[in-house]
Amino acid sequence: MRLRISHTTTYDYDQPVPYALQQLRMTPKSHDTQKILNWDIKVTGGTKQLSYEDAHRNVVDLIGLNAATQQVVVQCSGEVEVSENSGVLGQHGGFMPLWMFQRDTVLTKPGPQARKLLTGIRDETDPLARLHALSTAIRDKVAYETGMSAVNWTVEDVLVAGHGVCQDHTHVFLAGARLLGIPARYVSGYLMMDDRIEQDATHAWAEAFVEGLGWVGFDISNGIAPDTRYVRVATGLDYTEAAPVSGTRYGTAGEKLAVQVQVQHQ
Repeated sequence: MRLRISHTTTYDYDQPVPYALQQLRMTPKSHDTQKILNWDIKVTGGTKQLSYEDAHRNVVDLIGLNAATQQVVVQCSGEVEVSENSGVLGQHGGFMPLWMFQRDTVLTKPGPQARKLLTGIRDETDPLARLHALSTAIRDKVAYETGMSAVNWTVEDVLVAGHGVCQDHTHVFLAGARLLGIPARYVSGYLMMDDRIEQDATHAWAEAFVEGLGWVGFDISNGIAPDTRYVRVATGLDYTEAAPVSGTRYGTAGEKLAVQVQVQHQ
C-alpha cells in the first residue's frame, strides 16, 4: 500500500527565544517491508545544522532556532510504500545488542502494579502467546482516554490511574515484556485511520523480539498487529528515544504547541 503523509508541528512562543536546539526524528525508516518513495522536511524559524543516525538507526535532524524567533514550524511530507508482513519485522540488526532492549528506563521501570499485571500470563509457555495475553491485559486495565495523562508518566502512574493513550499502553507493554525476559522496544510512527484523514497526533506501538520470528509488532491500543496502514518512523527504549521532536532551549518564554497530521491512501 502507498501512503501519503503530511505532518506539521508549530511552536508559538510568547516572547523571543534567545537560543534553542531541537532533535527531529521524523524521517521514516527504510527496511524490507517499508520503502520511502520521497520525503521532505522544511523548517521555518530554524536552520538544519546536521543530520545523523543515532544508536537505534533513527535519522536525526538537528535544528537550531533562529535568533529571537517566536515561531517555529516543522513541515514533513512524503510517500511511503508498505508491504504486508503480519506485524513481523524479522531478525535483529543495527548497532544495539538485543540485551539492551531488556533494560529498564525511568518511564518503563516496573513496580508492584506492573508485576501484578503479569499474574496468569507467566503460565503461558509460548512467548508469542504471553505477549498477546499481555496486550489484552493492558487494554483491560488501562482505558484509552486522551487528555488525561502526562508525557512523563511512568508505568506505575499509568496503572494506578487506569487510563492513558498509546504512549502509555506501549510503556506498560515494554515493562511487562522485559519482566518476562523478552526484549522490547518503543515505536513511533503513523497510522492511517479508517474513518478520517486529519489527526492531531502521531501513533505509538511496541515491538518484541520472539525467537524464531524476530521482531514482532503489537499495537496495544487497537489490539492488532501493525499492517500496511502503519509507517515506522523511530524506535527506542521508550518515548524519549523515539519522540518526533525533543530538545532544549534557554529563556522564560511560554510555549504553545499545535500538531496537524494527515495520513491517506495514495
